Amino acid sequence: TLALRSSLNPALALRPLAPEVCSSFATGPRQTEGTFYEFCTYYLKPSMMNKFLENFDKSVHLRTAYSELIGYWSVKFRGRINRVFQIWKYDNFAHRTAVHEALFLIPNLALIDKQESEITYLVPWCKIGKPAREGESFLLNRKTFILRQGLVKLPGVALNWLYIHVLWWNKSADSRAAGRHLSHEDPRVVAAVRQSVNYLETQQNMLLIPTSFSPLK
Repeated sequence: TLALRSSLNPALALRPLAPEVCSSFATGPRQTEGTFYEFCTYYLKPSMMNKFLENFDKSVHLRTAYSELIGYWSVKFRGRINRVFQIWKYDNFAHRTAVHEALFLIPNLALIDKQESEITYLVPWCKIGKPAREGESFLLNRKTFILRQGLVKLPGVALNWLYIHVLWWNKSADSRAAGRHLSHEDPRVVAAVRQSVNYLETQQNMLLIPTSFSPLK
């Protein structure tokens, strides 16, 4: 469940967040407006999944009043299964900071084992849209590429990794398996995979089951 930090800072309670221009952590075409998406993963204590989702469902409207919820899922078939995955949209980092200062979790804190967060940006040719019909699952595919050319160097840091996340909609897990089998028979797909695999370091998949209150289903 979410609650306002009104007892700590009443000025933040239900106050509209004013737009603010600020610099971001990355450069390039995708950064022209500063908009980014935060991937959040909560690792829950065993048997606490249902309680966690029930608490959030009751007050999701408080959280979405501050920033847009893209999707909310439970994680299946990869490592620990007691997890939820969510995507939030922010105008810039000042927007994210204001949201996190104004809101916080109360009863759900006791149910969380650990939390992971990652800032992501849409590539220039990508837009987030809703499927034509609701599906039973999504597949989040994360690929790690090695940038063999154009290595960016900072003082003491070499940025030579590129993480790409792809969110696939599936009617069901079985339809995803059937579609994957068909794509492997397409010579165009096979050629593209062979070309890109030289730069691929790792790949991870997560099967996501949308919650009842998730905008993406």
